[in-house]
Amino acid sequence: MADRQREFLLKDLLHAVYWFDESLQNHLEAAGWPRMSRTKSMIMINIADGVTRPIHIAANLGISRQAVHLALAELEQEGLVWLEPDPEDRRAKRVRYSDDPRGIKMRDDALRSLHQVEEQLEARVGTEAYRQLCKVLRADWGCPPAPAEDW
Repeated sequence: MADRQREFLLKDLLHAVYWFDESLQNHLEAAGWPRMSRTKSMIMINIADGVTRPIHIAANLGISRQAVHLALAELEQEGLVWLEPDPEDRRAKRVRYSDDPRGIKMRDDALRSLHQVEEQLEARVGTEAYRQLCKVLRADWGCPPAPAEDW
């Protein structure tokens, strides 16, 4: 029974992702951009993290390849990303940020917004807590663990 009432870190990490995404969306909206779906926002973050194959983005987000391709088509139409042939696999595509002026402006606004959001977080939780959070999240956690033997 005690385990059912236990607070899990995964829930807190999820809330943190939602908080950051909502904060980013609020800042971008204030800069004149329309709100972006969480799926599109997470796709953009995956691209920033170097994930360029739609199949890998789909796996990271836990959604279908079709859903990713639909969102990518919309992002491409909005001038934010480009899909191009994958030089390693002719059947596949790679996605990258576009060089379209609209895409560049949106990325610049997003980066500025993220800096502001992080500064606001640091002001709210304190510099030491913020630095510790960054240190822990950026540490090498290794491969995901296998179940314990007594599982």
